[in-house]
Amino acid sequence: MTGTTRSSADLDQRRRRNLIRSWRRGIREMDLVLGGFADAHIASLTEAELDTYEELLTVNDITLMNWITGAEPIPAEYDTELFARIRDSNTVFAS
Repeated sequence: MTGTTRSSADLDQRRRRNLIRSWRRGIREMDLVLGGFADAHIASLTEAELDTYEELLTVNDITLMNWITGAEPIPAEYDTELFARIRDSNTVFAS
């Protein structure tokens, strides 16, 4: 997979922006984790979940990767149901 497989034609501007941000992270592994999640779920996220997702998108890639792989504990403010869904949908770092 080299990028999004999802069309953004049916998405509102906020969801389109977050889809793009998910695929343009800086570290390819995080592109795949967040981009893959966004492809599958961005259209169905609630406004509150979008708020949470946008907060996650502000965290640097190394930190997110460490949280997803379990190399570092997830701070309580980021340890949300949405983060668990992202972590559980991850196939990039799965063992």
